Amino acid sequence: MRRFVRILGVLVLLLVPTGRLHADVQADLAAHRIPLRIERPAADAPITLGLPFPPGALDSPDHVRLLAPDGRELPSQVTEVTTWEPASRSVKWIWVFFFAEASDQYVVEYGPEVRRRMPDRRITFVNNARDNGLAELTTGPLRVVVRQGEGGFLHSVHLDLDGNGFDDGDLIASGPGARGSLADLLDDAGLDPSRATVQRTFIERGSGPLHAVLRVEGEYRYGRADNNAAPFVTRIHAYADRSYVRVLHTFVYTGVPDKHRPQAGDYPHVATAREPLIGNDPTDTGWTEPEDRLQALGLGLHLALGPDARVRTALTDGAWWASPAAASPGGATRSHPVETTAREVVTVAQTGPKVDRIPPVPNASPTERLTTGFAATVTAGARTLARAERAPGWLDVSDRTRGVAVAVRHFLEEYPKAIRFDPASGDLQAFAWSPDAGPMSFARLNNEPANENATENWAQGIAKTSEFLYYFHGADVDAGRIAGAMAPVLAPPVAHADPAWYAASGAFGDLAARDGAFPDLERALDTKFEWMLFNQKWEPWYGMFEYGDLMNTFTGTSWNTWGNGEPAQDYQWWLAFVRTGDPRYFDAAEAYSRHLMDVDNTHWPAAPRYLGDSNYPLDYWDYLQEPAGSKYLGIGRRHSVQHWTHVLSAHVWVQGWIAMYYLTGDQRGLDVARLSADLYLRRIWGEHGLTGRRLYLSVWNLAEVWDATKDVRYKTELDDRVHRMLRLQRDEQAGSLVNDRYGYANVYASHGLWRYLQLTDDPDVRAALVTHARFVRDNPPLNHWMESYLSSIHSLTVGWHLTHERSFVDEMRRRLDVLRMDPLPRPIDDSWTQEALFAAIEASSHLPDDPNRFRPPAGDHSTAIPAPSRAIWAATNGTRAFGWTTAFTVPYALAVLHETQGSRP
Repeated sequence: MRRFVRILGVLVLLLVPTGRLHADVQADLAAHRIPLRIERPAADAPITLGLPFPPGALDSPDHVRLLAPDGRELPSQVTEVTTWEPASRSVKWIWVFFFAEASDQYVVEYGPEVRRRMPDRRITFVNNARDNGLAELTTGPLRVVVRQGEGGFLHSVHLDLDGNGFDDGDLIASGPGARGSLADLLDDAGLDPSRATVQRTFIERGSGPLHAVLRVEGEYRYGRADNNAAPFVTRIHAYADRSYVRVLHTFVYTGVPDKHRPQAGDYPHVATAREPLIGNDPTDTGWTEPEDRLQALGLGLHLALGPDARVRTALTDGAWWASPAAASPGGATRSHPVETTAREVVTVAQTGPKVDRIPPVPNASPTERLTTGFAATVTAGARTLARAERAPGWLDVSDRTRGVAVAVRHFLEEYPKAIRFDPASGDLQAFAWSPDAGPMSFARLNNEPANENATENWAQGIAKTSEFLYYFHGADVDAGRIAGAMAPVLAPPVAHADPAWYAASGAFGDLAARDGAFPDLERALDTKFEWMLFNQKWEPWYGMFEYGDLMNTFTGTSWNTWGNGEPAQDYQWWLAFVRTGDPRYFDAAEAYSRHLMDVDNTHWPAAPRYLGDSNYPLDYWDYLQEPAGSKYLGIGRRHSVQHWTHVLSAHVWVQGWIAMYYLTGDQRGLDVARLSADLYLRRIWGEHGLTGRRLYLSVWNLAEVWDATKDVRYKTELDDRVHRMLRLQRDEQAGSLVNDRYGYANVYASHGLWRYLQLTDDPDVRAALVTHARFVRDNPPLNHWMESYLSSIHSLTVGWHLTHERSFVDEMRRRLDVLRMDPLPRPIDDSWTQEALFAAIEASSHLPDDPNRFRPPAGDHSTAIPAPSRAIWAATNGTRAFGWTTAFTVPYALAVLHETQGSRP
C-alpha cells in the first residue's frame, strides 16, 4: 500500500498539466488526469476502455469524464465494474466508453469536483421479458428487435434514412424464421438442421446512453431425438446515433464426438468416487471414428432490398502470412475490391490446410514457410470471380436506396469462414463454420492412452465464440467506406492508459511498466513473446478451434502439445499488454482468453437457473425437478496433442478471463470464471481438492472471482482455503506455503495470497507471506530445478514489500541472474526463418541445463541442440514453464529493482 501511495503521488505530478487544460476553466488540483492512447486509431470507432484506480483514488464513477486533446469534454459513458472492498469502498475498475475522433490521444479526468455531462442523444432500450416478449434497441437511425421464440437472432431491423421516424417502409432486414441462427450437425443418419429458439433476453452490465448490450439466451433444437439441444448466448452491442451492431455469438457443442463404447464411472485423475473407474480398452477403435460433426454454424438475415442488388467484397493481395504494412519477403498487403450484380448466389470464403484440424496437420519446415493450403475465393454460382490466399472478411449487399454489410472477425485465423448472399431468397448468411468446407470432427487422433494413462474425449460441452458486425446504410456508401465501417471488428482499435498507470494502480499487483532500465531482464520477457507470435504465424497455429492457443515444447525442428492454459498463459499476454501498450499483445491475449474459456473448458450440461421472471410459482417447483447438470462443469484441460483429450482436477486458470473482462468489457470472461469458481464450491473431490497445487491455485482463482463479484459464497469458500494454507504452512511444511511436490506453484500461493491481502489486510496472511519469503530465501526450492527455483522470485518480492528487508532483494537478484538474455543480432520480424531464430535465441539465453533431465519436454528428439540443453524451461519452448519461471516473476522483480536500485542489476 505504501508503494501505491508513493507512485500515485509521482503520477499526479506527472499527469496534472502545468498550464490550463481549458481556456475558460482554472485547472483544479482536485482533478487528476490520466493520458490515454489509441493504437490503430479510426475516427468514430466505438471504444471501451477498462481503467483501474489505486485504493482511495476514486470514490464514484460519476466523478469521471473524458477530454479531447484540446480540452473539450467528449460524450462518454462510465460504468463501475468493481471496488476495493472490503478494504476500501473506493472504485477499483471502471469501463469508459466513447466514440473516437481523429486523434489517438485523450485524457480521463477524475476527482471529487469532476462531473460528467450526460450525452444529448441516447439509446432507447426496452426489454419485455414476459412470455413471447421482445427486446428492442433504438439507436436513433436504427431499431433492432429480438423476440422470444423461434428465430435466434434479429427478428426485425428498421433503418430510418429520412429521419422522420420509423414506419413499415423502413424495414431493411428480418429474421428468416428459426434459421436466423444455426448450428447444424452431421452424423451417419445425415444432416440434422438446427432450429433456434430464444428463451431469455437481458440488459447486460455496461449498458447506458451511448452503448447498450443485449444478452440473448436460447438453444438449438434438432429433428432427431439422439441429438441434444445445444445452448447459445448472443450478445448484441448497439451504439447511439450509429446504424451498426456488433455481435458476439457463443455456441456450445453438445454432440457425441465419437463412437467409442461408453463405460460407467470416472477416469482415475478426475474420479469423485472409488468405484467404478474407467480403464483403457485398446480394442475400442471408436475413439477415432467421428459421430456428431459440426456441419455449419452462423447467423442469418432476410434482406428487404430491391432486385438486381449489387454485391461488394474484397480479397487481399500478397501471401497469407504477410502483415498489412510488412517490409518483408512476402511484401506489403492491400485489399482489392470485387463487385458483381447478384443474379446467382455470391460467396466470399476462406479456408486453410486440413480443415478439421485433427493431427497431423500440414505445417511449415524450420527453413520454409507453408505456401499451400490457404485459399480465399469470391464465387457467383459455379463461377469463380476472384481468388487469393486471404480475404479481409466482409461482404456488402445494396440496392439503389440502401444496403447491409457484414464482417466476420478472424476470417483467416479461424478458418473455415464464409459470407453468402442468395438473391432468390434474399438471405444473407455469415458462417463462423462454413458448410462448404466439410464438417468439423471432434474424434481423437488415435486410441492410444493420453497422459496419465487415460483414453478419453471431453469435446462434448466445449464452446466457441464468434464475432460479427452488421452495418445498415444508405446507397451512397462506396467500398472504401464499407471497409472502414468494418474496422471495429476486422482491425479494432486498442485503447490503453500509460503502462505506468496500470503499475501504480495495484490492480495487477506490484509490477513495473516496461521502460528499458533493465534491458537484459526485459529481453527475457520480450523475446519469448516475440518468439511465440513468430511461431503462431510460421507454423501456423490457425483454425476455428485452435486459434489463440500456443504449443508448449519445441524440439529444435518441430512443436508438440497444445498449452491448453497451464499456467494462465493468456494472463501472461494481458500482463505484457498492460506493461507495454503493444496492440499485438492485446490481440494475442484476447484470442488466447477466448480460446481457453471456450474450447478448453466444460460448459454443458449446465445446472438449471431459477430467475424468478415468471408469474407462476409452479415454475419454481418444476425448476427443482430439472437435471442437476454435469459435476465437471467449469473444469479445464490439461496440455495435450488435442484440446479435448485430457482434463485434470487442478487445471483451470481464471486470471486471464478476469483481466479480459476488466480491460475490454467482455462479459463472457466473468461468466466462465464464475463457472470455474463454482466448481470449487461443489468440492466434488473432497480433501483431494483441498491440498497441494489444487489448493494454492484455487485460492488464486477464488480471490480473483471474489474481487470481481463480491459474492459472499466465494468469500466464504476462499476464507476456508486460505486458513488451510496457513495451517499447513505452520504444522506440516516448516514455514513454506507450498510442499515440495509442487514447488513450481510458488507463484500460485504468493499471487493468490497477495490478492487476498490487498482486499482484506489480514494480519495472519501478511505474516504467512513474510514467513514463506524467509523460507524460500533460506531454502532455495530446487525440487523442480529452475521451475521451482525461479517461481520463488515473486515470493521474495512480496517479502520485500511487506518488510523492506534487504536480504530478500539480494537473494532475488541472485536468482534473476540466469534469466538475463543477450541482444539478438536484429529484431524479430518476418525475415527470419524458424531455424535461424531458434539458434539465435538459444545463443542469447543464460538459462542452465537440467542436470537430471527430470522433466524433459515431451517428444524431445532435437538434433539441432544437444539433448541436455532442451530443458522444459528452455528459452525456445512455449509459455508453460515460462509462467512459473519468468512471466509471473520478472515484472514484479523489476518493480523492486526500480525501488531499491534504479539502475541495472
